[in-house]
Amino acid sequence: MTMGSSGGICFRTLVLLLVAYLGGMRAREAPLPLPSARSAGVNNRRAPERHGLSLDFYGKTCPSVDHIVANVTAERFRDHPATGPAVLRLFHNDCFVEGCDASILIAPSGKAAGEKVERDMEENRNLPQYGFDTVEMAKAAVESKCPGVVSCADILALAARDAVQLAGGPYYEVKKGRKDSKVSLAGKVRGSLPHANSTVDELLRVFAGKGLGAGDLVALSGAHTIGFAHCAHFLGRLYDFRGTRRPDPFMDARLVKALRMTCPYTGGSARAVVPFDVSTPFQFDHAYYANLQARLGVLGSDQALFLDARTRPLVQELGADKARFFRAFVASMDRMGSIRVKKGKKGEVRKICSQHL
Repeated sequence: MTMGSSGGICFRTLVLLLVAYLGGMRAREAPLPLPSARSAGVNNRRAPERHGLSLDFYGKTCPSVDHIVANVTAERFRDHPATGPAVLRLFHNDCFVEGCDASILIAPSGKAAGEKVERDMEENRNLPQYGFDTVEMAKAAVESKCPGVVSCADILALAARDAVQLAGGPYYEVKKGRKDSKVSLAGKVRGSLPHANSTVDELLRVFAGKGLGAGDLVALSGAHTIGFAHCAHFLGRLYDFRGTRRPDPFMDARLVKALRMTCPYTGGSARAVVPFDVSTPFQFDHAYYANLQARLGVLGSDQALFLDARTRPLVQELGADKARFFRAFVASMDRMGSIRVKKGKKGEVRKICSQHL
């Protein structure tokens, strides 16, 4: 799961070409046989480290924080629509590494011998700078009204909510009260984040480690209804699936052909991107799940959710009912936003999100 990746080309031109080529339609030919699942059981245990948050945490100290952040996020979204998925992915990658503590926002020291931070790791190197900039701008706006009160971790959670709503998704209340981490350690990233080619077994293992279950996995993967993926994340599916020198048989042939136009086997741009959702790429809706059922998933880890019997029914349920998807997504965002929250002296409130105190 690689939420909201983007690059430096004209998104809308590329997307329009893809959508036009595919005709904006779902695949209608008979589906290939689905692989059987090895297990029907799902681990839904909850992580032990969860702390109470509240909707009115800043009720007396910064009552307008939601409004301040929303104004900044809306302005950024108007100027850079890809800001939405970029911020959403930041929130996900932050929460999945040592909890929702804004550790992803701490910038490298710039010193040759300095300790590497989370942003230095391969998993985070394609995070768009305008996502970080949006959070910094929101933080500056909040600081001008409520200095030293609101954490960067809470501002990131609010900006992620706003990103969902601005793209047509649900508005939901965000619980607050997180503190910012005092450190950002690159070594904590490895094994904490899903990958573009993760199997369902691997995805369930990563999510279970955060106290999240299969329902959360499928609902949060729905964030790929917006956002973009770099070619490197799915190139093997187009040209050499599992060493066969052929494309992934579970990717629609029309999609393979369309993606190959943007992502050549060799010599392509490292900055080239394609939308996760090839039917409604700029709209936060439930089309992502219909795409998976039509073999139009771009990432292997996304398509795997429909191919595995443990998660397939969830994909079908959310794909059939947008309102149900919205409810499931909001509930899972709330659970994800509560992972290993730092309170009291275990955290801090940064004045600049990229620099710890």
